[in-house]
Amino acid sequence: MVQSPKRILSQLEVLESEAIYIIREVVAEIEHPALMFSGGKDSLVMLHLARKAFAPAGVPMAILHVDTGHNFPEVLAFRDRIVAQYSLNLVVGSVQDAIDRGVVREEPNGTRNRTQTPVLLETAEKHGFNALLGGARRDEEKARAKERIFSFRDEFGQWDPKKQRPELWNLFNARVHVGESIRVFPLSNWTELDIWEYIAAEGIEVPSIYYAHEREVFERNGMLFAANEFCRPSATEPTFMESVRYRTVGDATLTAAVRSRADTVELVLEEIAATRITERGATRGDDRVSEAAMEDRKKEGYF
Repeated sequence: MVQSPKRILSQLEVLESEAIYIIREVVAEIEHPALMFSGGKDSLVMLHLARKAFAPAGVPMAILHVDTGHNFPEVLAFRDRIVAQYSLNLVVGSVQDAIDRGVVREEPNGTRNRTQTPVLLETAEKHGFNALLGGARRDEEKARAKERIFSFRDEFGQWDPKKQRPELWNLFNARVHVGESIRVFPLSNWTELDIWEYIAAEGIEVPSIYYAHEREVFERNGMLFAANEFCRPSATEPTFMESVRYRTVGDATLTAAVRSRADTVELVLEEIAATRITERGATRGDDRVSEAAMEDRKKEGYF
């Protein structure tokens, strides 16, 4: 009897299989999960995986976005289009609303990144979400490299890297007491290059901001920031037009662009394959506050 040769899965297929397994585990084990969704590339891959995990049914959980009010308009419009296209249940936690109610105060420099944390915790508590799935990856930043896939949070939403649960043989402990929660990262083992290869292979549409385009920018701390209503140059920071693209999207006051001519997914892949600086290291001003900036925010309850 001739046996057919065994098919060996590609790296992307292994990563996809692992992520879908994790997403299904969350829905099977946890009562009220939600999928974090900003309209960025990682959350779009997460949504694509969730749709695959439960097809032909719809995504069986809410979609949660913590809106700083300082979004890039292209990304916000893209988010709304995707929500409508797939009939998703979108829950929005608004930083501006929290400021208006006096729950949080805007920082003196006008940024709202740190104010996302109490808004995230308040929104999760209001809707009873005891598991939040996000697209964070270990290759992004040192603090995120410490994360388990199932990241346990106490009753205050805080993360203690010394009190995380072991994850042997892909067995995940999702048990939580009342008030506690789990953050889940199905893309933990993916890299930025993996994300873009998957986007190319699956034909996933992403906001145009991820591809090279002409934009009015100015230089600050060695990074190129878009001149917009949320981020204004000082008198000593002249603006100029430059061909740029964004490797990550977040608060428009803190997220920088990179010089680029990569206006197709194939050119983006070539560019990322050659870079030696992580996307957050190259473009996120909030991570340059201190060596432990991200870890400090995570301990407060940040994603």
